[in-house]
Amino acid sequence: MAITKDDIIKALEEMKLTELNDLVKAIEDHFGVVAAAAVAAPAAAGAAAAPSEVSVMLTNAGGNKVSVIKIVKELTGLGLMEAKKLVDGTLPVAIKENVKVEDAEEMKKQLMDAGASVDLK
Repeated sequence: MAITKDDIIKALEEMKLTELNDLVKAIEDHFGVVAAAAVAAPAAAGAAAAPSEVSVMLTNAGGNKVSVIKIVKELTGLGLMEAKKLVDGTLPVAIKENVKVEDAEEMKKQLMDAGASVDLK
């Protein structure tokens, strides 16, 4: 049985940004083409071309705020009090903006391991 367009779209919707980025690179290499923004934009609702930079958004500090504050301090280079104000402030808040997807995934993992809820936008 052949794979349909709907099957492909459903699989793309379930992929992480890094996986989509790897897929686009593999397609470019295999077919000897380059995905251009003007071509990729109408193709699907942003699924075909993954962004190269994202923002790390803290949505909830979780139950272990002290650990989250320490990680935010380390990631941002802020002082302890500034990091605490950032974590205790109005959420969601951008911890880092315009970060490479790979770096953002690592930051997200560190924060989530400390008990925080994080989104990449």
